Amino acid sequence: MVGKEYNPHIFNLMKRANFLTRNALSITFFLLLAFSIIGQIYTGWKEHNDFLNSYDQPGTSMSAYLTSGHFLQATFENWESEFFQMALFVILTVFMKQEGSSESRPMEDGSGDKEGECEPLKNSPWPVKKGGLALRIYKHSLSIVLTLLFFLSFGLHWYGSFLDYNEQQALEGLPLTTGIAYLGHSKFWFESFQNWQSEFLSIFAIIFLSIYLRQAGSSQSKKVNAPHSETGE
Repeated sequence: MVGKEYNPHIFNLMKRANFLTRNALSITFFLLLAFSIIGQIYTGWKEHNDFLNSYDQPGTSMSAYLTSGHFLQATFENWESEFFQMALFVILTVFMKQEGSSESRPMEDGSGDKEGECEPLKNSPWPVKKGGLALRIYKHSLSIVLTLLFFLSFGLHWYGSFLDYNEQQALEGLPLTTGIAYLGHSKFWFESFQNWQSEFLSIFAIIFLSIYLRQAGSSQSKKVNAPHSETGE
């Protein structure tokens, strides 16, 4: 730096501060995720041990709890619904619109690729530059990954709920069920539907409320002075 002595310590601090500024949103939500899951593990472990003790059974260790049906079911029934609604939202917004919503493409936009969006630019991701199959997959990579995460979470939710159900059945001296039979059990589907409906409610709320309400400075809101009929951010 001209006229100033270079200080590597200050330079590194500025570099880290710049990284935090550029990634503040994802870092914040990752830390909130970490805080929440640590809290869930601890409180779920305590709650599950209280449940076992009520049947005069010894409690489990925290490491063993992480592979228990109680933890897997509680965790992945929520992840399942999150990825389900996100995958559906990404896919349906390709074909459907909502006049006035900031969460919709403008009404005049056609479906399919926007003109020129698949043309490689200097800083385009490598699949765009490569073209062919890599580009065809990359064009739909967000919905593909979200859908795969949904099915993975769905499977882990089923497995955890199945383990948890059989554990309760065994403690009460009742017959156990098989994994295949449990796929049709009302308990498993009740857990799914109660989470799905809450996710669909939240998506409906942001789609509809963003027509009439505003949040200055948010990328999820239209400009404060935008008419209600204006569609898109």
